[in-house]
Amino acid sequence: MHPDREYSLTDAARLIGTSVKTVQKEASRLVEADFLRDRRQGNVRLLRAAADSIVTRPLTNLLAATYGPLPVLTDLLSGVDGVQAAFIYGSWAARYTGTPGPVPNDVDVLVVGSADRDLLHDLAAAAEERLGRPINLRRVRPAAWVDAESGDPFISSVKGQPLVQLVLEAGEGL
Repeated sequence: MHPDREYSLTDAARLIGTSVKTVQKEASRLVEADFLRDRRQGNVRLLRAAADSIVTRPLTNLLAATYGPLPVLTDLLSGVDGVQAAFIYGSWAARYTGTPGPVPNDVDVLVVGSADRDLLHDLAAAAEERLGRPINLRRVRPAAWVDAESGDPFISSVKGQPLVQLVLEAGEGL
């Protein structure tokens, strides 16, 4: 999920919960298969995604769909009282929908409803912890979101960009 970052074998082992020996063995296979690139910095072997590989984009999409912001945020926001709808917008939504550009540093989330702001703040912090990137969460009133004539420049701006709606399990959708 972070193709622009490098990881030492030790860091990778810690992140995925396995031994350095296992990571070393699998990393060699993934480098040979053109999924990863490696380089040495002193005696440390660093790994990163093979950004120029033909498989990088499909794998990134698969990871984004299975463990990226979509499933994490959907899980956290599902069933929360007062959440009628939720969307990812901004650079993450743009990349997800195919707009070229750099890897997003953060995830912008719009919650439509009357959910408790403190609870939403706590959920954003939990998402940040799981995803390893900042979550910028903003709540808007349902009437302001639905009303095209509201004149709110923020809502107009968000509606004019790529949006990815979270499919929440319980609650009302828009």
